[in-house]
Amino acid sequence: MNAIDLLKKDHETVKHLLAQISATNDTSAKKRTELLDKIEMELTVHTALEEEILYPAFKQAGKKQEEKMYFEAKEEHRTVDSMVLPDLKKTKPDSVEFSGRVKVLKELIEHHIEEEETEMFPDALNILGKRHLEELGVQMQTRQKELKASLQRKAA
Repeated sequence: MNAIDLLKKDHETVKHLLAQISATNDTSAKKRTELLDKIEMELTVHTALEEEILYPAFKQAGKKQEEKMYFEAKEEHRTVDSMVLPDLKKTKPDSVEFSGRVKVLKELIEHHIEEEETEMFPDALNILGKRHLEELGVQMQTRQKELKASLQRKAA
């Protein structure tokens, strides 16, 4: 599986989880907590794959426009990972505030996914080529397994 296909599959997983959590209500605190934990794990792994493997290759192979996309994408990750997700994790899952914060998280992530899939990924295919994306995909699959195993050990 090439790097782009792997990341798009991750995007679908996260969008599905976000749709599930968005469909919950104030009486679903346990389900909200479980879904939020899954979302956090998926985002943590996905962000690491992009920032450790794809983004550096993309930035290195590109020019000024790719460098701009690189920094914008990293900033979007930082916003979710450092501000929105931590605030949401501290919010009571049976509150209306939780619903509002989930909506903001969902909107930010959907915006990020759309930009990657319509701008960055086609550009990456163009500047990196299929063969390099296949190599990156192999690296990403290995790293994904390591990260998930590590996070699951910590959660247990």
